[in-house]
Amino acid sequence: MYRGAVPFHEDMIRVSDRLPTQDEYRRLRHLTIRRKSSNIGDDDLARVVEECPHLESVVLSGVPSTSDRTVVSLADHANNLMGVDLSGCQNVTDIGILDMVSKSLPLQWVMLNRVRGLTDPAVSAIARSCSRLIELELCDVPLLSPLSVRDVWTYSRKLRTLRLAYCHLLTDKAFPSSLDVSEFDIELDEKPLPHRPVTWLEELPPLILTHKAENLRILDIAYCSVTDDAVEGIIKHAPRIQTLNLSGCHLLTDKALESICRLENHLDVLILAHVPDITDNGVVQFTRKCINLRCVDVSFCRKLTDMSVFELAGLASLRRLSLVRVQKLTDIGIFAIAEHAVALERLHMDYCDNLSLDAIHLVLKSLEHLQHLTVTGIPSFKRKGIRRFSDPPPPNLNVDQQAAFFVFDGPNVKELTRFLNKEELRRRECEARSIPFTPRSDDRLDLY
Repeated sequence: MYRGAVPFHEDMIRVSDRLPTQDEYRRLRHLTIRRKSSNIGDDDLARVVEECPHLESVVLSGVPSTSDRTVVSLADHANNLMGVDLSGCQNVTDIGILDMVSKSLPLQWVMLNRVRGLTDPAVSAIARSCSRLIELELCDVPLLSPLSVRDVWTYSRKLRTLRLAYCHLLTDKAFPSSLDVSEFDIELDEKPLPHRPVTWLEELPPLILTHKAENLRILDIAYCSVTDDAVEGIIKHAPRIQTLNLSGCHLLTDKALESICRLENHLDVLILAHVPDITDNGVVQFTRKCINLRCVDVSFCRKLTDMSVFELAGLASLRRLSLVRVQKLTDIGIFAIAEHAVALERLHMDYCDNLSLDAIHLVLKSLEHLQHLTVTGIPSFKRKGIRRFSDPPPPNLNVDQQAAFFVFDGPNVKELTRFLNKEELRRRECEARSIPFTPRSDDRLDLY
């Protein structure tokens, strides 16, 4: 090597939100296009990837016109490809994915969210052929059925992240069964029920696996049609899950939360929004077993009361808590948060109609680390002088929604606290002097 020359591996580059120039083709290792642009199309991409043999990761979620042509060209020329993100690329089908998988590329992460033309054969091929796979995302793939997801559980044994949200065809048959082989044999010996018409999906036997998914850390099955039995089987097969998203799984009950307790100290994030049948009893169980929880979302769980909040507030590591439209929540639960959840950084309490401004003020004074507060739709926040501290509402909201919008972020949380402290001081002085208290909207301390 000539003196002063740069080693080849150090000369490699990353290009973001644009196409590489001709001089960059041979040095390009990572191509990331997330920002949509009318200047980049499928023809441009197909031409570029043919000239970039050293690509290791490609993100094309910002080019929705990407087609099988580009995917095939990428697979033909990028022999070291380790990761690909084709989320939202509606023109990609099984043809491109099957061709890519057939090239025996060292793929470690594959993201195919919202690829509507994807079906079971392509997903099964990924699971069976990509032995190094550690991250797989297949959210909002409407044609995905339990048939291919069973292959993922069976063959992708190194997975750390699996996301299957909004795949509405996925039922319990797509996930590991809690039965052992011996228990399944006993079930087969039982007298069968009277004959009734069945589908091919119902005829699938339970997925009984002899290995454990010890590496799985993140599982997202939001809005899948799963029951408590599926959750029990998942926890039994993957006992070290750290992040679990069960939002919108409306068939779940407290029995699922009882199964989640078995994750114990491993569980870090638990999202249960829009799971309507869970109760205080289930929340009490998992909060006392999973003591390392940092993030909990129980939004729209309308059967929950202050009792659940008492338990959640006692989690020493809790950083984010979402209680949106938990309508039985009262000031008593908020007082528990103010007293015990001292490490809380983000708190969401939108549309909890029974909360008073004084209770939330106590939270603001007590939680020194609070960086984000959402209280949209709470009537007590219509007090004058508060809106100036809120973030501006999104333009797509109607007039009533904009009027109810209250989100406080970063420095504005401290400014709001300072304003409410000042108003509390004014009120006390008015009471001491027997003067009627008149709220102010500015920062002055004058009593009149």
